[in-house]
Amino acid sequence: MLKQVIIINNKLDMSAGKMAAQACHASLGAFEAADSAVKEDWQEQGQKKVIVKAENLGELKNQADDLEIANFLVKDAGLTELEPGTITALGLGPDQEEEIDKITGDLSLL
Repeated sequence: MLKQVIIINNKLDMSAGKMAAQACHASLGAFEAADSAVKEDWQEQGQKKVIVKAENLGELKNQADDLEIANFLVKDAGLTELEPGTITALGLGPDQEEEIDKITGDLSLL
């Protein structure tokens, strides 16, 4: 089974709308980085997504890179609530659940 995990930077004070927008950026960016066959399979499987929270998004991205999991680190443009370049979210996958869980399995749901 394939899934995508979106990780929100929980050390930031973002409004619900801001978090939703950042999660969308992370989801689309990671999806675009994935292999086309994986994307197609994930879409056929119902596009499973899970949203969790963490503070160490750079470290988690490095782990995803090491495991060759498609990912996208969101850095805010600074147009509304946050300073430009603030890391707000990280999208992982779609990829095999077992692989993504190696990185996110211990993180709490948002």
